Amino acid sequence: MSEGKHGAALAIRVTPRARKDEIVEILADQTIKIRLTAPPVEDKANEALIEFLAKVLDVPRSKVEIVAGARGRDKLVSILDLKSSEAQARIMKFLKS
Repeated sequence: MSEGKHGAALAIRVTPRARKDEIVEILADQTIKIRLTAPPVEDKANEALIEFLAKVLDVPRSKVEIVAGARGRDKLVSILDLKSSEAQARIMKFLKS
């Protein structure tokens, strides 16, 4: 997780077609491993990822954007107007619940 001038950048590894939407773990390189029920076709998994992260981080969907990796499992996601430390705290809280 890194912090930009106007928000946080999260490294995400997505596994589509899972049983439920969930954060699995945070890997050693700080990549967040997420499982999504959506299939990886017609941007459905990307849309599900944006929706899921907006819910977890308690931010509007419009503040969440995939800035790299839209066609692969590894993605870079930007969260506008949210500090990296706050994003990390909210993800850890979600993991523990």
